Amino acid sequence: MEDCIERSLKVFPGGSNGEFNLPEELATVIVRGKGCELEDCAGRRFIDFSMGWGSVLVGHSHPDVVAAVSRRISQGSNFAYVTEESIEVAEEIVCISPACDTVRFAASGSEATHYCVRMARGFTGRPKVMKFEGAYHGAHDFGVASVFPQQPPPHPKVDWSGTGTIPGSDPLLLSAPFNDAATTATLIAEHAEDLAAVIVEPLQRCTPPEEGFLEKLRQVTRQHGILLIFDEVVTGFRLAYGGAQEYYGVTPDLVAYGKALGGGYPIGVYGGRADVMNCTREDRSDKPSYVWSASTLGGNPISAAASRAALAVYRQESTYDRLHALGRYLRDGMRRALMNTGAPGQVIGDGPLAQVVFTTEPIRNYRSMLTANRDRGRAVMLGLFEKGVFLNPMGTKLYLSLAHDEAVCDEFLERFTATLRETGYGRAPKTRYAFTESACVSVGRSAI
Repeated sequence: MEDCIERSLKVFPGGSNGEFNLPEELATVIVRGKGCELEDCAGRRFIDFSMGWGSVLVGHSHPDVVAAVSRRISQGSNFAYVTEESIEVAEEIVCISPACDTVRFAASGSEATHYCVRMARGFTGRPKVMKFEGAYHGAHDFGVASVFPQQPPPHPKVDWSGTGTIPGSDPLLLSAPFNDAATTATLIAEHAEDLAAVIVEPLQRCTPPEEGFLEKLRQVTRQHGILLIFDEVVTGFRLAYGGAQEYYGVTPDLVAYGKALGGGYPIGVYGGRADVMNCTREDRSDKPSYVWSASTLGGNPISAAASRAALAVYRQESTYDRLHALGRYLRDGMRRALMNTGAPGQVIGDGPLAQVVFTTEPIRNYRSMLTANRDRGRAVMLGLFEKGVFLNPMGTKLYLSLAHDEAVCDEFLERFTATLRETGYGRAPKTRYAFTESACVSVGRSAI
């Protein structure tokens, strides 16, 4: 085990491939996963509440996905072209998404959102794009901008911390406050002449949209001829089979998918209205609105075969009743743990998603998140990791899957309650990860 961990720490910054900023004594290397459990190189068992950052909604090593990939893999892994598997997945998405007349594949959700924004600019001929502060739309510059500003600038200015770009280098990106329909409508009207698109996570991280917010966003963008983009990389196939479009009853002009669609394999899909998507047609490359779009691994037959198998699992009866019931069970249990230990905090989320936020202030958007005690959150996450709960220690959302059940949630809740007590609440002694103002490092919000 030590050899694997030492090797990891040598070749990866911080010993991970990103986000898992663990102390060296908690560093680990995962060797296998089954259902909602992981095993590391020392044979240690974890219950997984990250689930590949939500990409493995079906559960690790789901037999149907494994069988589909096994059948396909000997016939070639990638042709960078259309296959029968990719056609079937595309047909299913067009069938269930009211936004999609046609689609194209990408290799990831980041790629999918990137193309949505480019198509919006090409189609409208306008340069500006608006996002919501605190939203993550992928690893590109606009996706990371204003994700976790420590001192947020006044809207619509964007914070470029963490992007690796020069601050203010892209005045064509604007920010708005999530769940503030009035301010957002005003900002859209002020920039409407130059605004190509507004991109939104319908469920921003774990913060649900307030009643009427998405409807107002749809209304005002349509009024000004601005394209509305739904980033459904997280919400797609998770809140409902038809994603956030079905769950919230609002239809965008463009939509991006990823994560759960691939059944644990890399995938991205973007689609929308036919007139917008036709901007990518190569026979129109001489037109001003043409937008180049291609992906080396997009729609590869292995990922498409896995996706087809995952979609069949999601279509099974009671899938979403089960996911929502399990999410409520976990969130209610976490709230009881906070109450029973006296920890000042709240639990937010929807569907099979949950997040604990250590503040009593109502959470509406990113700026209300800034009232949270992130040092305390960091200590709790590390304490849980030490107890064999695999999660992102930056305090991001917990992902449930179809492999979880109430017994696994109870196991988590027992460890959650114990960790709250050990980090300063209740009567149990504190551990080395107990919250103190000096011992815990403050970190930004997680992106994934």
